[in-house]
Amino acid sequence: MAGWVEREREGGGWVEDRMEGRGEERRGEERRGEERRGEETMTQWGGDRGLSVTGTAELITISFFKEVYVELRFTLRDCNSIPWVSGTCKETFNLFYLQRDEPLPAGTRFRPTDYAKVDTIAADESFTQTDLGDRVLRLNTEVREVGPVTQKGFYLAFQDVGACIALVSVKVFYKRCPPTVRNLAAFPDTVPHMDSLVEVRGSCVENAEERETPKLYCGADGDWLVPLGRCVCSAGHEEGGDGYCEACKPGFFKAYAGNHKCSICPLHSSSHDQAGTICHCEKGFYRAIQDSSTTACTRPPSAPRNLVSLINDTALILQWMPPHDSGGRKDITYNIFCQRCDGSADISSIIQCEPCEPDLRFIPRPLGLTGTSVAILDFAMHVSYTFHVEAVNGVSALGVAARPLVNVTVNTHHAGPALVGEVRKDSASHNSIALSWSQVEQPPSNIVDYEVKYYEKAQERLSYSSTRTKAPSVVITGLRPSTVYVFHVRAHTADGYTTYSPNFEFSTAAEDPDVADQGQVLVVVTASVGGFSLLVILTLFLLITGRCQGYIKARMKSEEKRRTRFHSGHVPFSGIKTYVDPDTYEDPTQAVEEFAKEIDSSCIGIDRVIGAGEFGEVCRGRLHTPGRMDITVAIKTLRAGQGEQQRREFLREASILGQFSSSNIIRLEGVVTKSRPVMIVVEYMENGALDSFLRTCVDLLLYCVFSFSESPDDLPDYPLFISIGDWLDSIKMCQYKNNFLAAGYTTLDSISTMSMDDIRRIGICLLGHQRRIISSIQSLRLQLHHIQQSGFQV
Repeated sequence: MAGWVEREREGGGWVEDRMEGRGEERRGEERRGEERRGEETMTQWGGDRGLSVTGTAELITISFFKEVYVELRFTLRDCNSIPWVSGTCKETFNLFYLQRDEPLPAGTRFRPTDYAKVDTIAADESFTQTDLGDRVLRLNTEVREVGPVTQKGFYLAFQDVGACIALVSVKVFYKRCPPTVRNLAAFPDTVPHMDSLVEVRGSCVENAEERETPKLYCGADGDWLVPLGRCVCSAGHEEGGDGYCEACKPGFFKAYAGNHKCSICPLHSSSHDQAGTICHCEKGFYRAIQDSSTTACTRPPSAPRNLVSLINDTALILQWMPPHDSGGRKDITYNIFCQRCDGSADISSIIQCEPCEPDLRFIPRPLGLTGTSVAILDFAMHVSYTFHVEAVNGVSALGVAARPLVNVTVNTHHAGPALVGEVRKDSASHNSIALSWSQVEQPPSNIVDYEVKYYEKAQERLSYSSTRTKAPSVVITGLRPSTVYVFHVRAHTADGYTTYSPNFEFSTAAEDPDVADQGQVLVVVTASVGGFSLLVILTLFLLITGRCQGYIKARMKSEEKRRTRFHSGHVPFSGIKTYVDPDTYEDPTQAVEEFAKEIDSSCIGIDRVIGAGEFGEVCRGRLHTPGRMDITVAIKTLRAGQGEQQRREFLREASILGQFSSSNIIRLEGVVTKSRPVMIVVEYMENGALDSFLRTCVDLLLYCVFSFSESPDDLPDYPLFISIGDWLDSIKMCQYKNNFLAAGYTTLDSISTMSMDDIRRIGICLLGHQRRIISSIQSLRLQLHHIQQSGFQV
């Protein structure tokens, strides 16, 4: 038989006449509305049975795909439902295909030898005569793979071998991997290969960036496999539920590309547009240059609070409290600005002020303070100073408004004339200078002593030293050879300090090379004598050791037992700590790190200068330790410009003190070596240096010796005071002398009855000063009580 079944086409098929009595073409409507071409055959059984063949009328061309599939939809009648054909009826048919680069000529007949068989098709279910009466359609669907097709096209052929069959539709198709989106990357429609996976590179979707090249592999069955690589949403976008990147909503932002979500704007910032990459600060708030764009906006701090001043003859102390509003930052520092007003007014009644003199010294510094106090030295007398304190943080420089300040005006004490004439250099060596000065024609009788301040001319702004003398002359030692020094002298009277004399510059002499040679000879001689002495000692040691051999052997057995017990952990250490000489360390810093505690310089507040040591100033201050109350300490500083030898000696003192823990030895609190100046912080001794304390008590000691011929056991260790001024000077509170006299406290007896309320009433407001004075009053009360009981012999 001759017939055609065309490949499925969108929109329907066509009909062709059939050979009468042998076949009938049918067309039907599918459920999806697609018309498909079909062929129905009915074989006449009996005698010789022929083959009925139906095929495609035109060449099915292909382009890039090689694997082709054929879907067959058909119905087939059960042979058992047909009478008299049990031997010749079949329930299968055959599928063939023929590859061609060009269409077959018209009228070409089917030759099975030209075609390649695909498969024998059998039905899963068949219909009977009953189904025909009930109009029940039993439709079969079979899919077969054709190929691989190596030429430009192919023909299909269907061979009926004796079945009652109706071929409803034939669909020829190929498989492909459909377009998809994976990991924010789009992949196109891809045709697979039969024997291998096809690698396909994707492209990032809109508003996404490539992190690793996105890849997918298309499998032979049309499925995407093995996703690799990824894309991430760009700044200002986040991944949505559909696999694409969406813009951040107003009020949210995303500063960097990534898979994270958009974040809500930080404090004091906002974003009004979509796809925001940064939230802009509100008015009055800023971000510092080093701040991240994801941090909150901050503002400059308010002014410091409760600025107070304390002045004595040597130092002016400013103290304040941190600002109420820090602006949301922790990097707060303080700056001190000074103006000097002479108190006179011009014709417009405006007080004339100018910047303070450059000689004014701020400890630790005037700008960039991390603490809430500063000490000011070298101020002039009878001058009105106005100090302005401002708090700044990391965004203060960005603010447009005026910075808030807090200020205080301080009037320094009135100072009399200098009382010091011309300063002369009497003599000079390589490390010392002898000075003397003339007095005024009629010097006052209440001069206590003189203070000499000196410093290297090249180190004028860094540090200075001072010394005191009762005579109008002094010898300054510990100087450097061939160095120019600047000297100031002022008198200390019962009314206070006078102004400094003008500057006088003197130079030390150069070091004598002959003296240096003599020193080398002395070193050689000393080394020789020491070596000889060491040899004698070593000889004696060997002799003594030889005599002790017998004793050592006798105790070997017991010592072995003791060593065994020691190694097994049964013998404890005695707890005695061995002293280590700091000179055994090559670097003194190593000894300091082992025996002393490093203190942050921000934890130290300097109150005033109380003296001058061998290496620099000695100050009184406070040590702040987190979680503990502030304690009063003495602070030794290393003067700037000191050599390496002086630095080693300075640190050696800290290494020695750090190894002791006794109530009879001054306690080392710690050291400051990580910043300048280098400092040693020790326990503050209320009574000052021991020699000065003993001089104060000399009258009492003489009285005891002459009255009792020997020191009594119950002698109180109290100094005797003649006046209120002596008592206040001994406790360093002489600035309150006028407070006591104005309140009517003129004798020591009247002072001994005072209470804490009385001290507040006369105008002493600082808590530390109140405690020091009341403690001294209690000691004074005990001293007076002892004197009244024992009396004086005259």
